[in-house]
Amino acid sequence: MKWTLVAGGVFGFLSVALGAFAAHALKARLDEYSLDVFRTGVEYQFFHALALILVGGLSERYPQLKTSAVSFTVGIVVFSGSLYALALTGAKWLGAVTPLGGVAFLIGWGLFVKAIL
Repeated sequence: MKWTLVAGGVFGFLSVALGAFAAHALKARLDEYSLDVFRTGVEYQFFHALALILVGGLSERYPQLKTSAVSFTVGIVVFSGSLYALALTGAKWLGAVTPLGGVAFLIGWGLFVKAIL
């Protein structure tokens, strides 16, 4: 599952870039609430980028981890992506999408435990 290592690396890279973007370019443009929302997206993206790398490293021994990796990827795109969009646009309806990404993260962690057991 080389793709999980690549995805983890790309998402990790992007989380550092987006964090720097928030700290420097967005700090003067967003209110504190929106900046905090953006940072939350960055944090969860980074944590799950590391999770993808962990899954990639363990996948030879536990091939069932593929479903966990897919859930983490969906979670990053939906959870973090919706938070980025909410922070940048102020479109409050995006807040209703964010929990779907959170559910994908929870499913991913549950599948992770199931695969290891």
